[in-house]
Amino acid sequence: MSVANDGDSVTSTAVLEHLAALGVAYEIVECDPDFADTAQFCERYGFSMDASANAICVVGKSADRPMACCLVLATTRLDVNGVVRRRLGTRKASFADADETIERTGMMIGGVTPFGLPNDLPVWIDSRVMACEQVIVGGGSRDCKILCPPSSLVAIASAHVVDDLAKNPPNPPAG
Repeated sequence: MSVANDGDSVTSTAVLEHLAALGVAYEIVECDPDFADTAQFCERYGFSMDASANAICVVGKSADRPMACCLVLATTRLDVNGVVRRRLGTRKASFADADETIERTGMMIGGVTPFGLPNDLPVWIDSRVMACEQVIVGGGSRDCKILCPPSSLVAIASAHVVDDLAKNPPNPPAG
């Protein structure tokens, strides 16, 4: 197993320590940071979008700004204003911006992973992720990903599998 280092050893160490503490199966997959975004990564490195999951931080629009890390397949869309908003207990919700994501998780957008997050940050996993044999998720930095069985994800103490956390994207117009 190889481990990528983007110079942010605190985040990389936190992710690796969490994986080791969980004792779960995983493999670190190095990548070029310029190809960390899901579609580019999958195309360049030969992974299926159907087995690639995006970790998306969402915040509730209220005074205490509750946050959750949502894990959904790349082929689906996170239901931010439905399921996520209700689970956060707020009237509105939105994607966390880059600054708030870094501040609350220690990770950059494009590298966020459910591993190594603060203990008080809930991880909500769309039930479709659990149907994958293996899934590729962020690695905590933009220069690596983590390939693991879904059982490794539900080993996270704050993880909950949520039905319909994501929706299928609308069909493109016939043309």
